[in-house]
Amino acid sequence: MSKQPGTSGKESPLLERHPHHAGQAAFVGRERELDAFGAALRGDGPSVLFVHGPGGIGKSALLRRFAEQAAAAGRRVIRLDSRTLNPTARAFEAEAGAVLRDERAVLLVDTFELIQGLEAWLHERFLPGLPMGALVVLAGRLPPDLCWRADPGWAGALEVMRLGELRPEEARELLEAGGVAAGLREPLLSFAGGNPLALRLGVAVAAADERAGTRWTPSQEMIVTLLDQLVGDPPTPAHRRALDVCAHVPMTTEELLRAVLPGEDVAQLFGWLRRLPFIESGAMGLYPHDVVRELLETDLRRRAPEDYAQLHQRVHDHLAHRIRVVPDGEVLGAAASLTFPHRHDPLTARFFTSWRSQGEVQEDAFTAADTEALLRVAGTESRESAACALFWLRRQPTAFRVYRLTRNGEPVAVRAWLRLHGPDEDEIAADPIIAAAWAHARATGPLRAGEHIAVSRPWVLPPHRGISPAMDLIQWRGTGDRVRSEGLAWSYSVRHDPDDCGDFLRQYDFMEVPLRPRLGGMSYGLFAQDWRRLPAQAWLDRLSGLPPLGPRDPAGPGSLTVLNRAEFFDAVRGALRKLSRPHALAGSPLIHTRLVAERAGPDPASALRDLLVQAVEGLREDQRARKVHRALEATFLRGAPTQVIAAERLDLPFTTYRRHLTTGVELVCEHLWQRELYGSDHPGTG
Repeated sequence: MSKQPGTSGKESPLLERHPHHAGQAAFVGRERELDAFGAALRGDGPSVLFVHGPGGIGKSALLRRFAEQAAAAGRRVIRLDSRTLNPTARAFEAEAGAVLRDERAVLLVDTFELIQGLEAWLHERFLPGLPMGALVVLAGRLPPDLCWRADPGWAGALEVMRLGELRPEEARELLEAGGVAAGLREPLLSFAGGNPLALRLGVAVAAADERAGTRWTPSQEMIVTLLDQLVGDPPTPAHRRALDVCAHVPMTTEELLRAVLPGEDVAQLFGWLRRLPFIESGAMGLYPHDVVRELLETDLRRRAPEDYAQLHQRVHDHLAHRIRVVPDGEVLGAAASLTFPHRHDPLTARFFTSWRSQGEVQEDAFTAADTEALLRVAGTESRESAACALFWLRRQPTAFRVYRLTRNGEPVAVRAWLRLHGPDEDEIAADPIIAAAWAHARATGPLRAGEHIAVSRPWVLPPHRGISPAMDLIQWRGTGDRVRSEGLAWSYSVRHDPDDCGDFLRQYDFMEVPLRPRLGGMSYGLFAQDWRRLPAQAWLDRLSGLPPLGPRDPAGPGSLTVLNRAEFFDAVRGALRKLSRPHALAGSPLIHTRLVAERAGPDPASALRDLLVQAVEGLREDQRARKVHRALEATFLRGAPTQVIAAERLDLPFTTYRRHLTTGVELVCEHLWQRELYGSDHPGTG
């Protein structure tokens, strides 16, 4: 039988070391709640207070402080813990009925969620009988039923207080009061956030282990204790898996649950998650309190590492697909979700701040009214940088986006995604950064017909360069631009802080261009990615790695061959001639191209054969290509010993047969070339 959250009969050894059990628990914060209770004691407030919040958030500690405050005021205090109560109206009235006969009585009811079935009776029968001056406080995990607010008779008589986490300064005060050494406070705060129970257990840990230091991580005992107290036992394994998914991503939606938990009743699971007291609901989905998230993640990773890896891969596959297909306005959220599971990697955590404080900066469309702001922001770099910004604004106005502080709308950054299809003398002369990008692309991997390079070009106010919420959004937008672009050969990211961010970017497959371009006396880092050697989907697949990515050798395993058009067509012709001998295809230059890598699986030679057969058979559906399809089929799919025999089988003059065959081979080459350049999702390449 599943136990109720926080109702285990025997407390763990760790919980027995909890400072509260020794009567030493410090109380910090909660000024608003204490003021409201004080006003109610004086008769200046409502007669019923309803305090709700998740397990471990400090409801019981607050009730103890209320009891002390009431006793100090000379009031009679009646304390009731619902864990010890029969959930019946008669039992409740027997324990708490004195409050109906004493106008100076104060009734404090803890763990009210265990007797929530009595709520309607309390609202309609018991509490209306309170004498003037009596005071009742109900404290539980769940908020009150809407019937309270819908009843005009309770207007002014009920105050609902949602108890949240302690503020950072209050959490530090609690650790200081518990005597936690300065070196241990930050790792404890990083884990526990503002959750009072987790913080108090951290105090117990510090008291028990004097060796704990800056490398402290929660023990399995501490994790199990906190999960028992904060979460309890989910009803079924499916509910537990839904919780684990919710902990692994920044926001959980029904769509994501459906992708990660196929076959489950997702609507029911999502509704259950939404009702949990430690789960918050926002416009983008559901998310757990930080300490619960970290507990669930750490527990699953330690307890069942294979299950954790499988869950991560399913989540990653869904999010990687979303970032390529969502509308433009949802790209930032999709990119942030994709990198979120890497937040514990030291480099990644250092260079993304918005996981800890979201919403400080917002991306917006760039309009003509933002031109002055662009020049002001770019001018903080140099006069020449401002001139470059204006040059590109006139040249590619739709490439720009602006990043504003949410609190006042002030622009702090502007970023352009410049698409360049060929070297242009005016652009190279106007912008040394673009000149450096073209020099690198031409020297390292020249463009093929239909390809382009792109440069992510930010202009940022000095306080927001490097590591900031504005740079988070710029990096996430860059991820979306890179993986959603068609025909992209090289992308380049411009950085103001190349020495600081180099290791971080190299971890995610960026390589720095050797020479740093200078503009107006300032040098910039230029970090490149070759999308022909590592296509977008392969890069996204690499992002799923646990632990996060390490540096990749551009010429090492997984690197793709980049053929020009003539080389590619020659390779297709050669592969068609070997189609009747599949094993011979293993030596084709096409094996290491994007064309095959997109679908290779364990046998690239078979994948190449399938592609060639599909390209030939695809001509069957085109009325204009029926004749050339017959020539290809007879020659390559049916394996005629010679072309003369193939022509005889088709009952065609040899010259006519040769003309059809040549035309068909060129059509197959062109079809596969388009797939090589643009991927299988490009229109006309399916």
